[in-house]
Amino acid sequence: MKIAHVVDSMEVGGAETLVEQMCHRQREQGHVPAVFALAALGAIGERMRGQGFSVRAELGRHLPGAVRGFARIFRELRPDVVHLHNPTPAIYAALPARWAGAGCVVSTRHSLVAPPRRIAQEIKYAAAALACDWIAGVCQATASNLRAMHTIRPHKIVCIYNGVAPLRRVPAERRPPSDGLTLVYVGRLEPVKNHVLLLEAFRIALTRAPELRLWMVGDGSQRSRLEDRAAGMGIANRVTFWGQQADVAPFFSGAGIFIMSSRSEGLPTSLLQGFSLGLPAIVTDVGGMAEAVRTAEAGLIVPPAEAEPMAAAITQLAKDGVLRRRFSENAASAFARHFSLERMLDAYMNLYQRPRRF
Repeated sequence: MKIAHVVDSMEVGGAETLVEQMCHRQREQGHVPAVFALAALGAIGERMRGQGFSVRAELGRHLPGAVRGFARIFRELRPDVVHLHNPTPAIYAALPARWAGAGCVVSTRHSLVAPPRRIAQEIKYAAAALACDWIAGVCQATASNLRAMHTIRPHKIVCIYNGVAPLRRVPAERRPPSDGLTLVYVGRLEPVKNHVLLLEAFRIALTRAPELRLWMVGDGSQRSRLEDRAAGMGIANRVTFWGQQADVAPFFSGAGIFIMSSRSEGLPTSLLQGFSLGLPAIVTDVGGMAEAVRTAEAGLIVPPAEAEPMAAAITQLAKDGVLRRRFSENAASAFARHFSLERMLDAYMNLYQRPRRF
């Protein structure tokens, strides 16, 4: 089966990591996956090229030209499946995939579709959805939001939980040094992730549990601002900004708690990677991450706009080793049951072969 994955870019990110892992498993199963990026090739795209995958980039500068370009690409490739990841790839490539006679066109929404919505984009996406057989939300919250918008035929919408390859715990000598219980955040440093809340909650928690440490793994437009904020709060000696990392296993292996403070979120792969190593979680009550933590019974859920409840949750887990161990066991168990890469891939492979729903 020829499977074309269309993405925004192949820079380091959750959806991009998921696509990379899907391609590896699909190739192992005898299929022929290829990746088409609207924007940058990125570090993940470069790595995949080195591993023998077909990865093309810079395909989506302007909508009319991109539509014509994808029409040519799909006519030549003749894919059995075109899998579109996030709205813009669907807007640019869904109709060309249908014109080329693809057997199945699937669009996955990796983020929470919550207000405030980009109305123009959602109107374009609704038009693109007419050419799709299935629209997959990565959690029940995303699928429910899609249904609530009333712009997509509800019988096309399905929920397929994200899944990731499990991380392998690395030995102590490969982990970053830490002198206390460490909380780890892994993801982009962008405003929607609400890191100011996280830093303020961590500052409060330090007054109650001074042995704590916070690792921020990732990069983005807010990094310098957040580093300055940590220094201004007087907590820079307990917060480390590690930047973007190709291998996050050492950071998860050295941490005791996963934490995320987003205002809006789908189902982040970093949370699931933490589950795979049995990390208990503290997350804000938004989207699929809160849904996953509730399903797993593997952590504490706090409001997305108040620092004190998050600080209290940090303090509670820091001081209650029994609760951390229970959450840890639940996280590992839930990962195997609900969030493995194999389970997700099986669901998509079944979806690819289900009858069309127009």
